[in-house]
Amino acid sequence: MNTKTRFAPSPTGLIHLGNARTALFNALLAIRDHGEFVLRIEDTDRKRSKNKFLYNIITDLRWLGINWHEGPEVGGKHAPYIQSKRKRIYQSYYHELEKQGKIYPCFCSEKSLRLVRKGQVLSGQPPRYTGTCTNLTEKQVKAKIDKENKYALRFRVPKTQIIRFNDLIRREQKFASRDIGDFIISRRDGSPAFLFSNAVDDALMGITYVLRGDDHLSNTPRQIMIMEALHLPCPIYGHISMVVDGINNSPLSKRYGSNSVNKMRELGYLAGAVTNYLARLGHHFDNNRYQSVEELATAFDIDRLGHSPTSFDIDQLDFWQKKALSTLSDNKLWQWMGEQVHQLVPPHKQQLFVKTIRPNILFPNEALVWAKILFAVHLNLNDNAKATARCAGARFYQHTLTALDNHNDDYQALIAELRQLSGAKGKSMFIPLRVALTGQYSGPELDKILILLGQNCARSRFKSCLQAD
Repeated sequence: MNTKTRFAPSPTGLIHLGNARTALFNALLAIRDHGEFVLRIEDTDRKRSKNKFLYNIITDLRWLGINWHEGPEVGGKHAPYIQSKRKRIYQSYYHELEKQGKIYPCFCSEKSLRLVRKGQVLSGQPPRYTGTCTNLTEKQVKAKIDKENKYALRFRVPKTQIIRFNDLIRREQKFASRDIGDFIISRRDGSPAFLFSNAVDDALMGITYVLRGDDHLSNTPRQIMIMEALHLPCPIYGHISMVVDGINNSPLSKRYGSNSVNKMRELGYLAGAVTNYLARLGHHFDNNRYQSVEELATAFDIDRLGHSPTSFDIDQLDFWQKKALSTLSDNKLWQWMGEQVHQLVPPHKQQLFVKTIRPNILFPNEALVWAKILFAVHLNLNDNAKATARCAGARFYQHTLTALDNHNDDYQALIAELRQLSGAKGKSMFIPLRVALTGQYSGPELDKILILLGQNCARSRFKSCLQAD
């Protein structure tokens, strides 16, 4: 059996890092087994589905280096890959279930169903359908339809069945059908419910493995019953742990978008940093080496997927950002810094600027800060920097100017003479120098800073510290 996996997002918001990890794990499994990966868009929620989110999904996945063999913009033998365009397919399977007597119309309103569920929860019962419309006669159904009453379609769940399946991650699972209750497979507006369209499409598209969040675990027995009733093949399911917010321990959500892939890209994270981090979020690798998607796939192992919720850790993502940046050539790093930086840095100092600040930045906005510090006409010191300059004293900066005039940008000679003239050494010498030149207490190596600034600019900055107020 050839491995075939899929990612089936709904275009109702920006995909967050939890969604992206699900896509990545499915892609890694397919790549490892030389199989196929499918992208399918589940847009049956017409009120919330937006074309702009479909565009974002495609853009985000391509940016991450996750490519699909079948799906939007690629095509394939199982097209269309957008569910709103597959209504005729679903309708034919509704008819099949109707002929078997395994579905029935439900005229209960959303309001009445909510009230029943609320009452069940308050009384300690599992929330499930009570069967109000289960035994309506053909005459009663026709009368309600003639009155233009809208209805959903419910799957008639056997009362005494045990649904068993072997989960790739959570091993043997079993559910009693009596605890499930008849569930909706077509909404009142005629659109297919997730449980139905998702199961049918997985079967028709030949999906062999489905890795998805463990919040879908209770959906699996329902989908197995649908596919068995329709004599369709079931994929093998694996339910992975959820990714939770590291601050409040709640699952990541599309609704707020703070951890969206789009946001990560806007902040300047590199795609490789995100994929290397996500691949290790709930999955153990033997090494911490920065790897391509193909290399990650080689070592991907379902048996190494954890069972417990995994916290999103921004520090770990930044760790991989640093590793990803180290793989970029100077030219690519320069392009990543962006147009605002390009406008500030003189062309003849571009190469030195990149090499100088490379160890001190994680994001383009940090490169912009250093471009402004090094190439702005005036450097405005904050109160702390002014206090440091006052503490160093005018005599220190007068000695600095003397050493600068004698040695220009020969940093080692300048430092040697300044040490002799001022008697300062260690932090008492280097911190006042750095503050005068950059306004910062840490940063790139001072010898390179001095060259980037040039003698005239450095002199001007030292002079301004003679009268720091």
